[in-house]
Amino acid sequence: MTLSLALDHLAVAQSYASTPDDWPFAPRFDPASRWYGRLTAADDHEVWVLTWLPGQATDLHDHGGSAGAFTVVSGEIVEQTVQGGSLMNTPMPAGRGRRFGPHHVHRVVNAGTRPAVTVHVYGPALTAMTRYRLHDGRLTVESVTKAGADW
Repeated sequence: MTLSLALDHLAVAQSYASTPDDWPFAPRFDPASRWYGRLTAADDHEVWVLTWLPGQATDLHDHGGSAGAFTVVSGEIVEQTVQGGSLMNTPMPAGRGRRFGPHHVHRVVNAGTRPAVTVHVYGPALTAMTRYRLHDGRLTVESVTKAGADW
């Protein structure tokens, strides 16, 4: 994955984030679990919008070999990454984005008190995601989910 392609993913995420009135549907918030919907799919990438109520989070996961980027449309989330056997917290307020490579493992959580909306771009489109567990400073695979079967 070249850096220029990762930069394109972030630019796409920021472009969608800046035009929510053009999305084909309005974001929804589900008190039982975080909500997500695919905004578009192309030959080389796909774009998703995710919503996060306070306390909602993902497991530690990767994107099955896809690179990408995400940006925060509203609210604030925290991205947690594994560094030195521990989770490192990176606050991500509205307007902030980040790119990531195909082997990036992270957890995303709304640790705040307000709902949050994020836009995520993956290239190529997601086909699988691996979920991990961090135990005693070691990352182990918990499960692998497949597009079309598990989401």
